[in-house]
Amino acid sequence: MSIASPRILLITPPLTQLNTPYPATPYIKGFLGGRGYQVTQADLGLELVLKLFSAEGLRRVFAEIEAGGFELSDNARRMVRLQRSYLTTIGPVIRFLQNKDTTLASRICHSRFLPEAARFDNIADLEAAFGTLGLNDQARHLATLYLEDIGDLIKETVGPQFGFSRYAERLGMSATSFDAMHEALQAAPNLLDRMLLELLDELVARTEPDVVGFSVPFPGNLYGALRLAGRVKELRPAAKTLMGGGYPNTELRQIKEPRFFDYIDFLTLDDGEGPWLRLLEYISRQLSVVSCQVEELAEAGPSSISRQNDLTTNNQQPTTSTFQRTFLRNAAGVVEYINHPHPDVPHTEVGTPDYSDLPLTEYLSVIEVLNPMHRLWSDGRWNKLTIAHGCYWKRCSFCDVTLDYISRYETAPATLLVDRIEQIVRQTGQTGFHFVDEAAPPLALRDLAVELLKRQVNITWWGNIRFEKTFTPDLCRLLAASGCIAVSGGLEVASDRLLALMEKGVTIAQVARVTDGFTQAGIMVHAYLMYGFPTQTTQETVDALEVVRQLFGAGIVQSGYWHRFAMTAHSPVGKNPAKYQVVPIGPEPGDFAWNDLWHDDPTGTDHEKFGAGLAKALYNYMHGVALNEPLSFWFDFKTPHSKVPRQLIQQALQEPGKPDFAKQNQRLFWLGNAPELRYTEAKKGQRAILTFYEQAEDFEVKTAAVLGPWLYQLITSLATDYDTKVLLKEVAATFPTSVAGMSFEAFLASPTWQLLREKGLLIL
Repeated sequence: MSIASPRILLITPPLTQLNTPYPATPYIKGFLGGRGYQVTQADLGLELVLKLFSAEGLRRVFAEIEAGGFELSDNARRMVRLQRSYLTTIGPVIRFLQNKDTTLASRICHSRFLPEAARFDNIADLEAAFGTLGLNDQARHLATLYLEDIGDLIKETVGPQFGFSRYAERLGMSATSFDAMHEALQAAPNLLDRMLLELLDELVARTEPDVVGFSVPFPGNLYGALRLAGRVKELRPAAKTLMGGGYPNTELRQIKEPRFFDYIDFLTLDDGEGPWLRLLEYISRQLSVVSCQVEELAEAGPSSISRQNDLTTNNQQPTTSTFQRTFLRNAAGVVEYINHPHPDVPHTEVGTPDYSDLPLTEYLSVIEVLNPMHRLWSDGRWNKLTIAHGCYWKRCSFCDVTLDYISRYETAPATLLVDRIEQIVRQTGQTGFHFVDEAAPPLALRDLAVELLKRQVNITWWGNIRFEKTFTPDLCRLLAASGCIAVSGGLEVASDRLLALMEKGVTIAQVARVTDGFTQAGIMVHAYLMYGFPTQTTQETVDALEVVRQLFGAGIVQSGYWHRFAMTAHSPVGKNPAKYQVVPIGPEPGDFAWNDLWHDDPTGTDHEKFGAGLAKALYNYMHGVALNEPLSFWFDFKTPHSKVPRQLIQQALQEPGKPDFAKQNQRLFWLGNAPELRYTEAKKGQRAILTFYEQAEDFEVKTAAVLGPWLYQLITSLATDYDTKVLLKEVAATFPTSVAGMSFEAFLASPTWQLLREKGLLIL
């Protein structure tokens, strides 16, 4: 019996990002395509937005509003009255945000082109920030406000579940019971649902899939995925529906709800490559059995229908016993979890993400908020790639360190990563990369940067890191030279006591020095900040704000965001709340989702009341405003004075680093070009001059004539041979001490060496 290969359709349901594809389906498509499977993918979140935010889509919205008898707010009523303006501007605005008509920027900024509703009310407060934005950026921000106005109208009327980065999110968040989701799915589809199903109908008719897989990264993707899966069951009853992604990996690890499997045949956990291979083998055998039965019955004629049971028995039947990390509803109607101990697919074998089928020129570059790092999230087309699987630290007590996506750490060689980068650039035509690691490993980033420079692969990239001491100023300069423009990392509670309690592995002083290194290298730094960690006191919250104020005041952090601590079931805090002196108060596990846990913090402060003040202070600090105001200025209740020394960050930055001579076992790396060597006569004898021709400026290094050939050979070899790792101690062994009249240690303190270090000689 030959094995049939199923036609596979991968779907990202609404809604994730508007500016770039979510990477899950490109990853699995690249993996499966490399194994010969026929795979199509679609981002129905983007397609829904483009269908909805069009002249035809808005006509349907306004028609349904007028026919629906909605009780409208004053803001919505104003927008309905301005519907003609919205219908004539929506097309041009979408094209502008797709970078297809950038000349519209002047009209958006300097004339009454856009109809304005509630989102524009605070535009005067934002004018100061526009001083740092170009005309095009300002226009994109205004165009984004315009889209958000329309989104507010839709949410108030025909699509209450709508959001630009979520869709019926509340139905999926901490939903221990499936009842609310089931009720919503049984209700008649609203206008947005109908538009989404229309898109699916066209897609299924075009691809005729045997398997439809849904990636559900967030709670706001679940409703759309299940609504679509239900439609697939109507259109192609024999097709199998699969689901995986971040939401199931964290929320559905204990699912017992049989009704969920009315929509989804197989739910997989953690990395999808291994489970999908087992499932596709099973489905392929099912298809082959059916195909054989049909062929044999057709050959035997109508009179042989009675032989069907014999054929079913004689043909090899597929089995589910070898499934990996897969939930299903068995023949008894009970949810069953099968996890045969297959090895995981190594990170080196997952293949290159495949972005084909996705309309890369149709994504929208929006500027939602004037936060530098959040802008990177929503603006521009970024190819997404992982440097390593999992987290090399995996100790932070607030994190899901027990789950596979954190706990299983694997790396790939830099040569393979750059191969993947080059392949993606060829396919997409885009050289921007977002490395989506939990925390990109510093040594892996070092090797990647060297390989990029060696192969002269020019990309622009950013990603998440830990603020650890391995990120020396020299490593930061290397990463910047390879194309790094921004990093984000966790400062979290900005308290050394609490950082130790959460096992973050960093201190405030260390964070200050690392962020200074990145900033000096021209790399933007975003700090993830947290408040409300167990046992955090009012004093510690105020002190944390003082640390943040000093970091922004020193100019070594440029962006930040406060997150309220959330206790999850798979984190060390969730698994051992007594250690952190918190009291769990629910919810009890149900048949459906279970991850976010409610808790009391009897030894901590009232964390809720600090949120608004912390956010307001941070917004102003990011714009260099009110840095000298007392901390109490940001709160409408009495707060204690900070106990943090006023010069804490400055003192940390003044701590001396290790001298170069103490770095004997580290590698030398030169960022510039090979020099030219010549000699000149001076009062004290002949001098060697090395002339460097660089992008920004040319410069000369002068040294004793006897050192000229040695230094020329060293820099030239570093500039031309990236494969040979030259250690500082190896260079010391070749230093001509006898003729130089100085020791190598003394030479490392000389103006000649210091100038080279300033211009791009790194010790890594």
